[in-house]
Amino acid sequence: MTGLAIVGGSYAALNVAASARQHGYAESITILTDEHELPYHRPPLSKGFLLGATDRETLPLRGEAFYRDNVINIVFGARASAVDCGASRIETTKGAFAFSKLAITTGTRARIIPIPGGDLRGVFTLRSLADADAIRAVLPGVRSVVVVGGGFIGLEMAASMAQSGVEVTVLEGLGRVLARVTGGTISGFIEREFAGHGVNLACGTAVEAFEGQNGAVRCVRTRSGQRYAADMVILAVGAEPNVELAEDLGLATAQGVVVDLCGRTANPAVFAAGDCAFGMNAFAGRSLRLESVQNATDQGKAAGAAIAGIDLPNSAVPWFWSDQFDLKLQMVGLCNGSDREVIRGSMDARKFSIFYLKRDRIVAIDSVNNASDNMLGRKLLGRPHSVSAEQVSDPDFNMRSLI
Repeated sequence: MTGLAIVGGSYAALNVAASARQHGYAESITILTDEHELPYHRPPLSKGFLLGATDRETLPLRGEAFYRDNVINIVFGARASAVDCGASRIETTKGAFAFSKLAITTGTRARIIPIPGGDLRGVFTLRSLADADAIRAVLPGVRSVVVVGGGFIGLEMAASMAQSGVEVTVLEGLGRVLARVTGGTISGFIEREFAGHGVNLACGTAVEAFEGQNGAVRCVRTRSGQRYAADMVILAVGAEPNVELAEDLGLATAQGVVVDLCGRTANPAVFAAGDCAFGMNAFAGRSLRLESVQNATDQGKAAGAAIAGIDLPNSAVPWFWSDQFDLKLQMVGLCNGSDREVIRGSMDARKFSIFYLKRDRIVAIDSVNNASDNMLGRKLLGRPHSVSAEQVSDPDFNMRSLI
């Protein structure tokens, strides 16, 4: 047996490997990634890297010395195609590898919606460094871009494009941006900010087709018949978990690879972590699949410890962030199921937070340019507490007294 094989080159992959070593795993560790880069920071791809403000050299999560010092082998260009758990063997484009433990950290892929013209030149998705390179290569010649999707990646891309001087339109199928992850107050604020930066935003808009000329996209036609000029289209309509390997092993559903709080699957030799993993979330009290750097890191650490024989269940409160123009949106907790939104701070000053309450408990905080409330939430939300909406809205009430 060759020890631990990790499929995927992500945050989760790196943290599984690092945590396993940290907790005493002594067998060999091999990361099998279909990319050709060391595991790297992905948030800059839709922001600083796109604008040329982030250097490629700063993207790796850890330098080569880390992998060498921890005896972690990385095989690049190794796309996994099949796993035989009976033979403890995984097949890849770089050959077959034996394992005693297997970690699936395959992440997600961009969701592709079947729209006529989707194969035209100039239609892009963004999930990887290779995608960002392709977009950056043609961006200097782009005058107008349509972003399909008003989620985090879509809005970050739209903000980056607008700052580069490109005419930007965002088409969102739902009634407001960020509808799946935040409440109406934040959505409305973000929409006004984007309009103030000259971004054309159309919510409740269904895309009918991409139209082109000479094989290149030229406009986006909506179901209502309206056309938006586009030298480039960014499809940002969500992601789908890469679960094919786990499905073949009977370890996944359409929602993700099923895991416990330690990253274990139903097969004692197989673990999973990151954006592809679906399992009980200690904070939410139900099974979830979360797409975030924080969750991939925390799940990876828990899975790595379990691989080394140590149970350290992931109990972290979920948190997320997004940079759009000069706004830093930080989110902690999960606002779904809340029954009240309370504003604390000044929306006019563009420094405020929305506290989401369920009865007398805070279940989430969304902060704009207000990092202190985000840090408060990361300490508070996992603890028992009781507070009223009147207390939260009172600027003289010391929220830290709840901790």
